[in-house]
Amino acid sequence: MAKKAAKKSPQRSQSTTVTAGEVPVVGAREMCPCGSGRRYKACHGREAAHAVQELVHRPFEGLPGEADWVALRELVPAATVPLTLAAGVAEQAEGEVPSVTLATVLPLAWPALRRPDGSILLGLQTQSSSGDLSRDLADALELALTTAPGSPVPSRRTVPGGRRLQELLDTGAPFVPVVHSGFEFWLEDSEAAEGEVAASLERANASAIPTEKLTSVASAYWCGTPDKNHLRWVMTVPEEQLLDALARLSTAGESSLGED
Repeated sequence: MAKKAAKKSPQRSQSTTVTAGEVPVVGAREMCPCGSGRRYKACHGREAAHAVQELVHRPFEGLPGEADWVALRELVPAATVPLTLAAGVAEQAEGEVPSVTLATVLPLAWPALRRPDGSILLGLQTQSSSGDLSRDLADALELALTTAPGSPVPSRRTVPGGRRLQELLDTGAPFVPVVHSGFEFWLEDSEAAEGEVAASLERANASAIPTEKLTSVASAYWCGTPDKNHLRWVMTVPEEQLLDALARLSTAGESSLGED
């Protein structure tokens, strides 16, 4: 009589269990680093896949200056904006937090940086791991509040179910971007930069497209490139209506920005 070959039960990993926010990304068929003994795709990978499916198309909706948030995320190379924390949020901080500043990008694409004086730089042009950029940025901000001064905030997968920027920031405070010609705002004293730090700053400045924020209309930026200048204007009106309006202006011959 033929015997059925018994299937071996999967051996459970002896690795130490870690929290959801600390589980690194691995191959779908690899054992999940959390120590559950299951493959990653059947464990924490399932959460990651589900989060990506729940893409939030307007992550900054409800924040003041929504269109400028988008412009600084997608178009503007170097800019900063002072942020105001909501009531009670600053109490989470490790020590006193003099200020929180949004920055388009930080060195090595850090999500955030806690400066030696305790102030925080929050990077906007970072990778989104949850499908909701607002939740990713809020997670980096909360982590920065508890980070020791003088330290960068490392990248990590956003904790599921965490708070969003709309819950951490004072939505009644103004949102006023300041466009910079370079990335000297990375350092408290850019003139003292030397060695590798100075070289990195020089490379970043050399790659930045000269950009100016227009005052005549909201959320519009003039970008000067060697071959062609660009008007990059972020609008919150529905896309189909905007394209229809632009087509009508073009047909009527009124779409030009003017001579020179």
